[in-house]
Amino acid sequence: MFTDFGLPPTAVENRRLVEQRLKELKEAEGVTETLRVEWRGAPLHIEVIDMPVDALLYNPGTHRIRAQRSYDSARDLCLQQDAWSVESQDYLHYLLQARPSEPERRDPDFDTLKESLREHRQSEPGLITREGILVNGNTRRAALKELGVTSMRVGVLPTSCTWDDVNAVELSLQLRPDKRRDYSYINQLMAVEEQVQIGRELSEIAKVFHTTVPALERDMWILAQLRELISRSRNSNFELRLMDLERSQEKLAELYRAYKKERNRERADLLKEARLAAIVLDFAKTDVRFIEPDFHAQYLERLLPESLKPSGGAAPAAVVIPGLNRTVQTAGAKVSAARSLTDTLLKAKAVEVAGGKAAPADLNAASKVIGSLQEAFNEAITVAGRDVRLKKKRQAAPDRVSDACKALEQAITDLVLARSTSSLDEGAFDDALIQLRTVMGKLAIEAQRSIEPPGDGLAWMIEAASAEQVRA
Repeated sequence: MFTDFGLPPTAVENRRLVEQRLKELKEAEGVTETLRVEWRGAPLHIEVIDMPVDALLYNPGTHRIRAQRSYDSARDLCLQQDAWSVESQDYLHYLLQARPSEPERRDPDFDTLKESLREHRQSEPGLITREGILVNGNTRRAALKELGVTSMRVGVLPTSCTWDDVNAVELSLQLRPDKRRDYSYINQLMAVEEQVQIGRELSEIAKVFHTTVPALERDMWILAQLRELISRSRNSNFELRLMDLERSQEKLAELYRAYKKERNRERADLLKEARLAAIVLDFAKTDVRFIEPDFHAQYLERLLPESLKPSGGAAPAAVVIPGLNRTVQTAGAKVSAARSLTDTLLKAKAVEVAGGKAAPADLNAASKVIGSLQEAFNEAITVAGRDVRLKKKRQAAPDRVSDACKALEQAITDLVLARSTSSLDEGAFDDALIQLRTVMGKLAIEAQRSIEPPGDGLAWMIEAASAEQVRA
């Protein structure tokens, strides 16, 4: 759920300045600029004024950097306690110009925006409350501030605006199809989750986010998996953060599709654990695709160092459901072993991400675990990929013959239709059949060289080709 951050200390002063400039606007001659926004379910045209850049305040609840706030836990705590302090506003400024997946680095997109503003100034106004809180245009304000620009064009929301309104209006503006700078992947997932938590139907949320209900269901499943990964990574004082998985969007979407297609629950869980581990290790999407439910047993286990191999204990016992006198099986031994390995990786990754905050000995131990798993996964994926490619090669010729059969079946239908309308090009059809005869003869020769002894189908083709050669 989103937070009510209250009002900034400068609220009264900003209200007075906003009212004064709105009054001056009404008294001025000529056409005034307006901005159209979705306000409580209906369109509303609001007036645009100039405001001093230094008087405006970053919105601490903006979805644009929601996940990135965890980058510095101490500064995030300060922001939660007092969102309007100089320290908190400076932290928001820092995050707005940082790369979403790597907040320690500056975002090239921010510099692109900054250069655009330097050359063309503002093409669209921002949006504020009467208290000077930016509902839209936080990143633009950060760029203008760095450029030394003293004023910013902003639309002004009605006096009755609440934090609920701020949240709703920001989403409606940022999720327009023509928006110029998307939310980061994780921040969009969190924005969807927020809408679900306040009780909105998925069909309604889908309209707001310009997507579909199945896509939202996928996003909620992915976010649940990410939150579970964070919980499993908790290691004394450290844990992963949502922003650490910012670059995994396509890999997680492919995992969702593969997981849902797998009917067997144990196989689905084995697939999920192996792919999640590969995603945390930052393997490429094309590599992760080679991971199937048998990946642990067939490829990975033999490559693991002894310290990381499963203990091989007894299978977990069944759990009794109170009041029903029934039992259900907990995760099987294979799933438990795969899950344990992923947990080991997650805890090591949490320490690695903590960097200098962790003790040198812990960092060294975590680095060894991650390095060993990286090496084992890399070799296992290489072998698995080789097997997949070999399997595809084995299936290529049969698949092409099956496709040719389907095309010939369609040709039968086309012949019937052509006969009814007397539209068949008989010469072209005869030429095509001659080409078919030639190709069938070549196929029979190569298949006879490759397959010994021939099956019924190949025996027929060899006989047909031989009869054709006799006639020739």
